[in-house]
Amino acid sequence: MSVGHTEVTEVTEVAGAADPVIHCETPQGECGVRDVLDRLGDKWSVYVLVELTTGVRRFKELQRAIPGGVSQRMLTLTVRRLERDGLVKRTVYPTVPPQVEYELTPLGRSFSHPVKVLADWSIAHRPDIAASRAAYDADHADHADHSESTPR
Repeated sequence: MSVGHTEVTEVTEVAGAADPVIHCETPQGECGVRDVLDRLGDKWSVYVLVELTTGVRRFKELQRAIPGGVSQRMLTLTVRRLERDGLVKRTVYPTVPPQVEYELTPLGRSFSHPVKVLADWSIAHRPDIAASRAAYDADHADHADHSESTPR
């Protein structure tokens, strides 16, 4: 959506659907989706949530399980934000050193369903995206700066 765009564009037909993709009723088009997407669209939050769907994890277990090597600081910030949003529960046990565990809250667990749908869509359409990128890159060879060459 552009900065000057103030109305929601209603889609009349997308794969047989007659409803708008998203309908925001405020004049600014701010329906709360951006706040959630900003949090969940960061680099690490979805990895943390997906890993926690398998059960309770201690900090180091969680850090080792996340692909791409998340730093301790970034993981700390990520789980704090997810805890603040009510998606993750943090439990500290009074041991020396303190033992800290993380688990999904019911709200966090409910998020696993849309993530699964997104992951399934991504897997199903990975070849289409790769083909589109290859075609685009071939058509735009003079623009050598392509941020990503293959879908992840």
